[in-house]
Amino acid sequence: MTTLQSYPSLGTHPTSGANPGRAETRELLGRATYDLLVVGGGILGITTAWHAAQSGLRVAMVDSGDFAGATSSASSKLLHGGLRYLQTGAVKLVAENHVERRAVSRDVAPHLARPLTFYLPVYKGGPHGAAKLGAGVFAYSALSAFRDGVGHVITPSRAAREVPELRTENLRAVAVYEDGQMNDARMAVMTVRAAVDAGATVLNHAEVTGLRFTGGRVTGADLRDRTDGTEFGVNARLVLNATGPWVDHLRRMEDPAAAPSIRLSKGAHLVLKRTAPWGAALATPIDKYRITFALPWEDMLLLGTTDESFEGDPADVAVTDADITQILDEASLSVRDAQLSRDLITYSFAGLRVLPGGPGDTATAKRETVVTEGRGGMLSVAGGKWTTFRHIGRTVMNKLAALPGHPLTDDMEPMSQLPRHAPLPGFASPDAVTHRLLVDGVAPGPRMGADTARHLATHYGSLAFDIARLANEDPALAERIHPDAPEIWAQVVYARDHEWAYDVDDVLRRRTTITIRGLDTPEVRERTARLLKG
Repeated sequence: MTTLQSYPSLGTHPTSGANPGRAETRELLGRATYDLLVVGGGILGITTAWHAAQSGLRVAMVDSGDFAGATSSASSKLLHGGLRYLQTGAVKLVAENHVERRAVSRDVAPHLARPLTFYLPVYKGGPHGAAKLGAGVFAYSALSAFRDGVGHVITPSRAAREVPELRTENLRAVAVYEDGQMNDARMAVMTVRAAVDAGATVLNHAEVTGLRFTGGRVTGADLRDRTDGTEFGVNARLVLNATGPWVDHLRRMEDPAAAPSIRLSKGAHLVLKRTAPWGAALATPIDKYRITFALPWEDMLLLGTTDESFEGDPADVAVTDADITQILDEASLSVRDAQLSRDLITYSFAGLRVLPGGPGDTATAKRETVVTEGRGGMLSVAGGKWTTFRHIGRTVMNKLAALPGHPLTDDMEPMSQLPRHAPLPGFASPDAVTHRLLVDGVAPGPRMGADTARHLATHYGSLAFDIARLANEDPALAERIHPDAPEIWAQVVYARDHEWAYDVDDVLRRRTTITIRGLDTPEVRERTARLLKG
């Protein structure tokens, strides 16, 4: 086994292709006045920064943690129209979701998304009958203009051939429809890259300690770099609060008397090793409104989600033993017991959905995006769905442009004049990239494993060739991080130099799937930390 040496940094100058260092980025942020400061590096903030930079504005974005470090990397990993929203009458939302799902999957990030067939089992005594669900999946397909086929109903025996672990006792029928899937953390970091490519300046692990005011209006923020305690500030003509579950916390910095604007819903998930191949996903009705998922994802099985009201500090959200029991119990309605052993669990995670304030059950609350303006002129954006992240960016920019007498309006390129389907970095056919990697190899000696090639192609697209070059230059970086995972050490160096990864969890949890697979051993973490130091 080749000894893993610390790989030298590729450089910090932006023109070298690597990200600028933290000190250089702080200097950039502190010496200029930006048109827009986005506070919050979840997907809402990221997509707004991307669209704002595309429109010609000078944009800065900061986050107190890692990009997509909270809610945006704790989703069900779906690009979907939202079948269950038909039950609440949200037909327009479903149609809008379908349009965005197709655009992301085909025109924006085909290297990061994949189609996924869903089976919706109908059991005796269940909340819905076969005829109703058959009509529902047909209507769902119609709202996507039948571009992904026609939703239909099949027999239990046919469904069992596709999903061997499907429970067939008292199974009456199975409705089938098409949707899509992604790795949310990878989609987010590629969108950050797109924003930077368009001219944005970004910094993670930078906490807002206070807002700056000029004449009663919010004109920037004071920040502290959480990696070394350095304090600095950013001046901006407009500040956007996109802090997700913390949106009201920042609103109270602007106005201590600001009333709550949102409520939070906790969603927990489990990741398990698979006991059999899965060719499709299960979406099992729990009651009239809720569905639980069993999804093949990253060669594992993803189960969830819960939906319960959450109060308290968003930083404290966590998966409890009660959550695990609930998820496994609900999954057992349609998944055989052998797949649901607690011993198979490799990881669990919980996130907070940001919902509009108001009464009622969180399961039936609208998943809509709300944009408000505070007394100091700060805009706050909250809510929405991952699938429509590009639409949310356009919505925020259109809201900004519509503000009467707003100082940025004349400097913005209208959304209608920007490319409708600007691709994310790495845009390529994952099949073509996989083939090239397998043919070319990455280092002297054995060829790259097929699973590693496929993993790189579906997480980086054409940028996978940059990782292959790193591995060619140092054979130690061509080694697998863990024997049971497809990732190689070159990805750690790449995350450090090109993807703003600062600490071990940035890399192992969000830039790769090592933690989610339950493989972040002390040795792996130590070697990762050593590489991050450069």
